[in-house]
Amino acid sequence: MAVQIVCVIPARLGSSRLPHKPLQRLAGEPLVRHVARRALDLDDVDRVVVAADDQRILDAVADLSVDTELTEQGHRCGTERVAEVATRAKYSRYDTVLSIQSDEPFFPMEAAHGALERVRLGDPIGTAAAPLSASDLTDVNRVKVVVNGEGRALRFARVTPASGAWGCDVQVMHHIGMYAFRRDVLMHWMRWDPPEGEISEGLEQLRALHHDVMIGVATVADAAPVAVDTEHDLQLAEAYLESQGERVGR
Repeated sequence: MAVQIVCVIPARLGSSRLPHKPLQRLAGEPLVRHVARRALDLDDVDRVVVAADDQRILDAVADLSVDTELTEQGHRCGTERVAEVATRAKYSRYDTVLSIQSDEPFFPMEAAHGALERVRLGDPIGTAAAPLSASDLTDVNRVKVVVNGEGRALRFARVTPASGAWGCDVQVMHHIGMYAFRRDVLMHWMRWDPPEGEISEGLEQLRALHHDVMIGVATVADAAPVAVDTEHDLQLAEAYLESQGERVGR
């Protein structure tokens, strides 16, 4: 029987760096619409869901071929929101849950495919990473991941970790905001309390590493397109679309 995959895009209205981030306009449209449309183009995903804590976010994608789910407001991170959706009866048949952050309007398709492939190959969780550019080395808004020779994550951080502290056969890369979860692992994950590092750094992936759950990392060859975490990122995203001749208004 073929593995069933649901993609969930968690979104919340509140954001310390960019208020009302999912509804911020990019090329005339709410940011969350760009992410949802791109997710619909993933050929190995069976269903796409936008999960949010505010009806205004769901209204912004209501005319797209996605499910919309209103979720609790008290979640501490996106994965908790994704897990809430996964527990609902109509999503119980999906073996793998792909979470794509709602601030990744240009996420690489190969990154999503790669994260899913890591789970197909046996990793409990899959994610993706790209080469780390010089400008991202000191940018705390760009999450870094230390990847070992087997393609598994050793550490996530906002400040660039010293690669030498982890041995010779490691790379420090730019983390891309997506995760593929085996369903049973996601159900365990939602019951764990966040460790101190997750809270202080705002990095939900540290919860899995704290509980010794392996995260496989698919790598992409090109630098990751901009994710929107700040007002400056939004300007960079507009410039990127203009450079690509892709100003959309659908």
